[in-house]
Amino acid sequence: MTSVKTSPAKLDPRRDYPLASRRPELLGTPTGKRLDEITMEAVLAGAVVAEDLRITPETLRLQAEIADSSGRPQLGQNFRRAAELTALPDEKVLEIYNALRPRASTKQRLAEIAEELERDHSATLCARLVREAADVYERRGVLAS
Repeated sequence: MTSVKTSPAKLDPRRDYPLASRRPELLGTPTGKRLDEITMEAVLAGAVVAEDLRITPETLRLQAEIADSSGRPQLGQNFRRAAELTALPDEKVLEIYNALRPRASTKQRLAEIAEELERDHSATLCARLVREAADVYERRGVLAS
């Protein structure tokens, strides 16, 4: 198993995107495998585990850089929030997703989720989004009673 190189100083979307085919040396698995080590032969041999198929926060941040460089800052922010979410258990992500549905949560519950995201997971961008959603839901009258 070989470790993945770190990000270059600046990605160029015209030159570097898609990363998997043009800059595969930048991509890897959460367990440290390179992208080219994820093959059918490796799967059949048992050398690839489920964790190898998950995206890494580093890859999501690279995608955010590409999005920003392409004039798509909102998409870049989505990728950065997704990078934060990789540290959370799947069940917690689903819980937050469901809590963000209109009329599913009170403003207090959304504030608690935002606090937990910051305190327990250092997910400040996600916390900011949850607080923003709570404010918008309040203005639109779509908070739970």
